Amino acid sequence: MIGNLGEVFRRARRGPVGDGARVDLSHRAREPLGSAVVNCVVYRHGVRREGRYSARDAISRVRGRRGGFVWIGLHEPSEGEFAEVAELFGLHPLAVEDAVHAHQRPKVERYDDTLFAVLKTVRYVEHTELTDSSEVVDTGEIMVFVGPDFVITVRHGGHGSLGPLREALEASPEQLAMGPSAVLHAIADHVVDHYLDVAAAVRDDVDAIESAVFSDSRGRGANPGQIYQLKRELLELRRAVAPLDGPLRLLAETELPMVDAEIRRYFRNVADHLSRVTEQINGYDMLIDSILQANLAQVTVAQNEDMRKITAWAAILAVPTMVCGVYGMNFDHMPELHWRFGYPLVLAVIVTACYLIHRGFRRNGWL
Repeated sequence: MIGNLGEVFRRARRGPVGDGARVDLSHRAREPLGSAVVNCVVYRHGVRREGRYSARDAISRVRGRRGGFVWIGLHEPSEGEFAEVAELFGLHPLAVEDAVHAHQRPKVERYDDTLFAVLKTVRYVEHTELTDSSEVVDTGEIMVFVGPDFVITVRHGGHGSLGPLREALEASPEQLAMGPSAVLHAIADHVVDHYLDVAAAVRDDVDAIESAVFSDSRGRGANPGQIYQLKRELLELRRAVAPLDGPLRLLAETELPMVDAEIRRYFRNVADHLSRVTEQINGYDMLIDSILQANLAQVTVAQNEDMRKITAWAAILAVPTMVCGVYGMNFDHMPELHWRFGYPLVLAVIVTACYLIHRGFRRNGWL
C-alpha cells in the first residue's frame, strides 16, 4: 500500500519552499501559540480537513470523533509559546526542554505513549571559491513528537522547510492514512535525502581542492588553510549524519506502539540510505587527509629543491671567493704577482672550475 512512498518524498524536495506557504498570516495573530506556529492541520483518513484551528480546537476535533490526527508545525518557539502545546498534549518536560533549546544530537526517545525524535538538517552553502574561512555546510534541527493522534514538528534554523513535504503527503492520502508514524518516516526520509545532496555537493569541493593541489608540483595550487576548512566543514556534516544511524535502526528493528508495523519496514530503507551517506563522508575525510599529506609532501620537496639550488650556487661561488681571498692577502712574495699572464690565468682557472662544478650539479639534477 505504501510502495510509492519514496516517489512521494522525492516530489516533496521539488516543491515550493516554506512551511507557511498555505497559511493565512492573519490566522497567526489569533493563534494562542503566537507567531511560532507555521501550520495546524487536521487529517482524517489521510485527507486534510479544511478550516482554521487552534491547537486545542484541532485535538478536540480529532479526539471527539475518534479518528485522524493533528499535525502542528512550529518554528523556533519560545518556552512560553511551547508551554501550552506541551500541556495540551502531555509532552514530557525533558523532551520539551530539548525541543525549545535545540542543539541536540540526533536521537529517538520514548516517553510513555509519545515518541520524541531529533533530526539534524543540513544545507550546502553555495560559494564561488573555497577559502580558509568559507562556510560549506549549515546545520539546523527538526524535533518530532509522535503520539497516537498527533504529530508536532519543531524546526530550528533557516532551512529544512517541511512545506513541500506536507504538500506531497497531502497529494497521497493513502500515506497519511497510515497515521502519525508515516509523517515521521516521511520527515526522516526527507532529511536523509538532503544528506545525499549535500554530500554530492561537498564532493565537488573535494575534487576542486584535489585538482588545485596536483595542478602545481610545488604545492602552491592550494592553501593548506583551505584544506583544513573543508575538513572542518566535513566534520560538521559527519556530526549531523553519523549519530542518526542508531535512532533509525531502533525505529526499523524495534516494535513501538507509536510506529505502524508496515511503516517500520521503510525505516530500514532510510537507514540504508544513511549508511551510504556515512560511507561517502568517511571516504571524503580519508581523501582530504591524503590530499593534505600530498600537499605537505609537495611543499617539503619544493623546499628541498630550493635548498639544493642554494647549496649548489654557494659551492660554485666558493671557488672565486677562495681564489680572490688568497690573492687579496698583502704579501710581497707571492707567485704570479709580477707575471704578465698571471691575472688572465687566474680568471681562466676560476671560470673553468665554476663551469665544471655547475655542469656536475646540472647532471645530478641540483640545478
